Amino acid sequence: MRPATPDDLHEICRSLPETELGVTWGDVPTYVVPRGPKGRGFCLFRPARRDAVDPATGEPYDDLVVLRCGSREDRDALLEDESLPFFTIDHFRSHDTVAVLVRLSRLGEIDVDELREVVTEAWLAVAPRRPAKEHFPGL
Repeated sequence: MRPATPDDLHEICRSLPETELGVTWGDVPTYVVPRGPKGRGFCLFRPARRDAVDPATGEPYDDLVVLRCGSREDRDALLEDESLPFFTIDHFRSHDTVAVLVRLSRLGEIDVDELREVVTEAWLAVAPRRPAKEHFPGL
């Protein structure tokens, strides 16, 4: 077991089929699948905003990653496990997008295999059927 790093996050995202680092919401760096203008985001690097702040300092988090979830149940399981660094904010509690957030600075609290599982599930939540079945034949 090795603690995950931001480099691991990028490597895992890039390893998934038909994935590219694009932009969504105008200018937000986002890993999308499939490549191109029809790509849907599964891993988004969220800019600092006042709706996600450090409770100790009141400063907006500047290292947030949004990871899609396949279902509300999947999201809730990640959020309920207190050993994991995932959390949510009001914006995502009431939004149609089912997702969790994690700070890049806290990725080391999980190991690379755990991160790979969460990112792969994020990819599967938005990937087109064909590449999902080709890459994960047991689906």
